[in-house]
Parts: sequence; structure tokens; C-alpha cells
Amino acid sequence: MLHVTDLHVSYGQSEALHGIDLHAKKNETVAIMGRNGMGKTTLFKSLMGVLPAKSGTIQVDGQDVTKDESYLRVKKGLAYVPQGRMIFPTLTVLENIQTGLENARDKKVPDEIYALFPVLFDMRNRKGGNLSGGQQQQLAIARALVTNPKVLLLDEPTEGIQPSIIKDIARALNEIRKMREITIIVSEQVLSFAMDVADRLFVIEGGRLVHESSRAGTDVARIRQFLSV
Repeated sequence: MLHVTDLHVSYGQSEALHGIDLHAKKNETVAIMGRNGMGKTTLFKSLMGVLPAKSGTIQVDGQDVTKDESYLRVKKGLAYVPQGRMIFPTLTVLENIQTGLENARDKKVPDEIYALFPVLFDMRNRKGGNLSGGQQQQLAIARALVTNPKVLLLDEPTEGIQPSIIKDIARALNEIRKMREITIIVSEQVLSFAMDVADRLFVIEGGRLVHESSRAGTDVARIRQFLSV
């Protein structure tokens, strides 16, 4: 479903990603683990078209999107929940979700969204900026989901969120995959969360993928070494 081959991305003259190869199947969740500054957000921005690829290819469900603008990638099945959530603080919860329905004929929020995130239904008329960090993260995921993606990208979804809400988000992601059979790519530093949701785990260091393991075959101690400062 997602096929990334020999991806190189640069900031000016400085190369940030060095030959990334990443493949994820339909209905698979993959976690990209790594410390701050190792290339996780750069990778996600390049997948979404926010940063251009210097070389390499990105395919979604067999379609080459490497040179596509971000909005075209959305049409072809990519959805992005950025680091920091970036919801619209002055819009209501309902209006935030409806921004994901901009190109849809029916602006009604699907019932399954509120089933996944009941708090969003209860707060649908509240301004997004008045929600807690965890509630804003749920809102950002809901906004991405209404685009009906084939591949859902989540950049550090647990950042700044209390443990009980992290468990809720893990539950929701597992339920989303079961309901829709979509591919989920999540960047993360919280190993327990990654182990709750991911089939495979990668570690990124210095813009290179340096480790891969299945969830069952993961050496937790070794991953923690990669994540330690």
C-alpha cells in the first residue's frame, strides 16, 4: 500500500534523509521510532509532499506520488496528522472535522467517527482551542479519517498527552484498522504505545533506517537503547 524506495530529502545543501526504503502492506501498522532530530518528521513531511524528494520514489497503492502536490496525494489516499496536531483553534470541533470533508458531497460527519471518539460528539460545538491536548489529538485524527485514506500518517501522536488518553488513542487506531483495513504509519518515541499498535517497528537515526523488527521479535532493551539520549 505504501512503497518508498531510496528516498533522499535535503534542506538546502544538507541532506536529511539518506536512502530510505520503507514498505507497508494493506491493513498493516508500522511504527517509526527515534529520538528528536533523527528524521521522523522530515520523513512524514516528504511522504505528504510538504518537503520535496531530492531523489527516490513514493508510491501509494501502486500510484507514483513522488512529484504530486499534497492535495493530490490526499486524493490518492494519503492522510496526515501532523506533530502538534495543528487543529484550527477558533473553529468548533464540528467545523474542524468538516474541513476534511471540503471536497465531499455530503458534509455530514460519519457516525463511526463519533463512535471512535465519543468526546468529539459531546464537544462538537466547542471551539477546538478549548480542548485538552488529548482531545485535540483525537480531533486531528478524526479530521484525517473523514478523507477516507488508504494510508494514515501520524507524527508523534502521544506527544504531550496523558497516559490514559494514550491508551484511548491506541485502542482507536486498532479499531480503525479493523473497521477500514487501512495502512497506518506512526512516528513515535513512546515504546509501549508502539508495541500496542504496530506490527513492525523501525528505528531511524541520522536520517537512516537502522533497525527493523516484527512486534513479536522486538528486542525491547535494544529499542530503548536507540531511544535513550
